[in-house]
This record gives sequence, C-alpha cells and structure tokens, in this order.
Amino acid sequence: MAIKIKSLNKNYDKYAVLENLNLHIKEGEIFGLLGPNGAGKTTLVSILNYLEKKDSGSIEVFGKTYEKNKKYIQSISSYVPQSYAFYPDLTAYENLEFFAALYKIKTNKMQEVINSCIKMTALEKYRNKQAKTFSGGLKRRLNIAIGLLNEPKILYLDEPTVGIDPQSRKYILDIIKEININKKTTIIYTSHYMDEIEYLCDEIAILDRGHIIKKDSKVNLLNENSVVTIFTEDEEFKINTQDSYDDFLELCAKLKKENKQILNIEYGNKSLEEMFLKITKQDLRD
Repeated sequence: MAIKIKSLNKNYDKYAVLENLNLHIKEGEIFGLLGPNGAGKTTLVSILNYLEKKDSGSIEVFGKTYEKNKKYIQSISSYVPQSYAFYPDLTAYENLEFFAALYKIKTNKMQEVINSCIKMTALEKYRNKQAKTFSGGLKRRLNIAIGLLNEPKILYLDEPTVGIDPQSRKYILDIIKEININKKTTIIYTSHYMDEIEYLCDEIAILDRGHIIKKDSKVNLLNENSVVTIFTEDEEFKINTQDSYDDFLELCAKLKKENKQILNIEYGNKSLEEMFLKITKQDLRD
C-alpha cells in the first residue's frame, strides 16, 4: 500500500475541513481525487506534502510513519501544483538545472536526469527557450518535468491541465499515463474535469465537506446504479434489478407481447460526471 490514512482531522477556526477521514491508496495506481469546491482536496494533498499540519490522525507512506519519516517521504514524493512553479526568465533547461540542485541531485547524474525529464515531457525543442515564451500547454509540461526530477514514487498532480487547449490537454494526459506505466509511479490526481478522471484513473474517491462519501474502482462506480431504463418509441420504463432481475425479464416479455419495440436499454451511470452530480446533490459550492 502506498498511502494509508486513518481518522485524519483538520480544522480551520473550529470549521472541520477534514473530519475522521480514512483512505487507502494502492502502490502503482492512478488515484483520482474528486470533490466540489471546498471539499478538502487541496488541504488533504497539502497535509500529505507537509505544507499543512494535521490536527490528528495517522498517515503511513510505504509503511513509514508520517511524523518520524518526513525526509524520506519528501524524498520519494513530488507535488505539481496548479500554479506555475518555475522562473519565467530562465530557459526550460535552466529551470530544471536549478530545481535539480535544490533536490541535491549529484552533478555527474544531473544532466542525465534533466534530459530524461525533458524527453518524458517532450520539451526537446524548447529546452533552451525562456519559459515566459511558452504556451499554456508547454508551461504545464515544464511544471510536470520539474516534478519528475527526483524520480518520485508518488506524484501529486493538482489540476495539471487548467487553461490549456484540447490538444495539449490530451498530450499531457497521455504523458501521465506513460509515467505511470513506465515508471510504476503512484499518481494522485485531482481535477474538476470528470472526463480526465474517467480516462486516467483506476480508483476514485469523492470528497465532500471533509468526508470521503464514495470510494471504489472506476468500473464499479460507473456500474453501481442498478436501475435499468428501457426505451420504446413513446415510453420509458425503469426497473431496479437489485430488487428483482425477474422484473426486468417480465417487462421485456410483456413489451414483446404488446408488440412494443425496444429501442434502447441503459444501465448504470452514463459517465462519471453523472454519478458525481447524483451523489453531491448538484448544489453550487463557493
């Protein structure tokens, strides 16, 4: 197990941001963390990266306790924030060289590591260009490249495709998949784009008002709705197969007997977004 969280609590001015939160994240998976604004996602990721202090609860990372193994956990983790985390006046290579020095990567290994990160994020053509000249997609890729310098076992990605065009967005999603497959990196991915989570993630947790309200595999989340909807030319019928699958078969037989053609049958949630809106009640969050 990559991360084990038990009974985690965090309050701001007596307001519970995280309350008795329990979560397990498996090694090597892409884990999607979903939630409306103010759900506690950023606070959770900040605590895991020692940017915020927890009030109570326990955390283990690869079997190491959170309090006693800060240096080790930080050395195997990397956090790529939503904001750009580089120097715009430096070139891509100079930025990577600067942050590699902060990571204390040995001089004889530094160039190899930087070149590997540049190749992984397809920045070869831009390595000697100033970051301030980059498009939004290139800036996002540089952010990720910097996050890969320490060859992390756990990579936290916070909204890594905000504000970029669809082509760059798809390219970055494919880079993330490649990192996960080739490097066996455990990735914790937060996003408001449901289709990204659906495309990338193996397991998904939905956080709302400081609680995990749903956690399961993507397949189970999409298929958990037991209601089957049968569409005919002028009617639709809903059957809860959890109560009785026989009811579904009887209805099909009845429609056939009445010469009512079945045009379509739908089962489960059409998309992750549909499921998300159902369980978070669709109300606006500030």
